[in-house]
Amino acid sequence: MQARNTTRTRVLYCETDCMGRAWHGTYLSYFEVGRVELMRELGFDYAQLERDGCYLPVFEAHLKYLAPAFFDDEIEITSRVADFSYVRLTYEYEVRRVRDGVKCAEGRTVLAAVDPDGEPRKLPADLRAFLIGLELPPEQERRRRMRSLRTREKE
Repeated sequence: MQARNTTRTRVLYCETDCMGRAWHGTYLSYFEVGRVELMRELGFDYAQLERDGCYLPVFEAHLKYLAPAFFDDEIEITSRVADFSYVRLTYEYEVRRVRDGVKCAEGRTVLAAVDPDGEPRKLPADLRAFLIGLELPPEQERRRRMRSLRTREKE
């Protein structure tokens, strides 16, 4: 199974710059919208993860701007789980204008699992078990197999 979701929203006036274009920092918020909706669709509620003592802050973000989105444009945010480890989740995103299908931005974020004190911790077992069943892109799948082999060799 692939972990992929597409969510639609509109560019709000407060998200634009003086030229009426979506402000560059807004795209990271769009990524968050996509990420939260993807996890919700997969049956994992971020708020519940936090109540259970697992926080997932973004510690790395990459974003490439390709074309502008303007005030009141309807946009689609496509999000997918691209990779994971015991403590990290990597998501990839695309943002497109609905009216013409033009890709406005693409990027990825890496989140790290931490406890309420900000110390690293493993992702919850139920989330890890779910992630193991996902189809990942070929390069990430190869890396995951190699990590698994190294872990077994150490045991």
